[in-house]
Amino acid sequence: MIAFKFLTFALNSQIYVVALCVALSIVCFVDSNFAKQGVENINSNLATAIRTAIILIMLSMIVLARGETKGIGNLSKQSLFFLTISAIVTGLSWLFCFKAIQLGNLSQVAPVDKLSVALTIILSVIFLGEHLSFKTALGALLLLQVHSLSCGNRKHRCRRCRERLQSKY
Repeated sequence: MIAFKFLTFALNSQIYVVALCVALSIVCFVDSNFAKQGVENINSNLATAIRTAIILIMLSMIVLARGETKGIGNLSKQSLFFLTISAIVTGLSWLFCFKAIQLGNLSQVAPVDKLSVALTIILSVIFLGEHLSFKTALGALLLLQVHSLSCGNRKHRCRRCRERLQSKY
């Protein structure tokens, strides 16, 4: 009983959140590397569609196995609207990201992709009225700095991307 209470506490604590963030970082690293290899010899839009279909199957199996379909009847029109918009935007971001991964270096695409984290922090404060702590603001500033450092020589990179685009089409 004591172990169960401790486990419940741990699951609801900051430790659990940190563990999820660490797991997310590892999964993102693996995902980016596999995505780069997966789009080498295939149209990036087709690769995104295949990936999305696999994600849909996997998540459907998880939801069904855990019995989490019960809440679908309580889904409001507003929630459905925002989930639909979110899905469309996510799909577009995946298409853009896969094309960028296919054409560019992963080491340059990944920091630009992660720039969205800093922008999300800024926009959540502006539009959602979320509190901005010192640590979060510092994190956003560091992400912006990493982005600016990773851009490197923009003229050279743009020329290289143009050459790759011209050779592919």
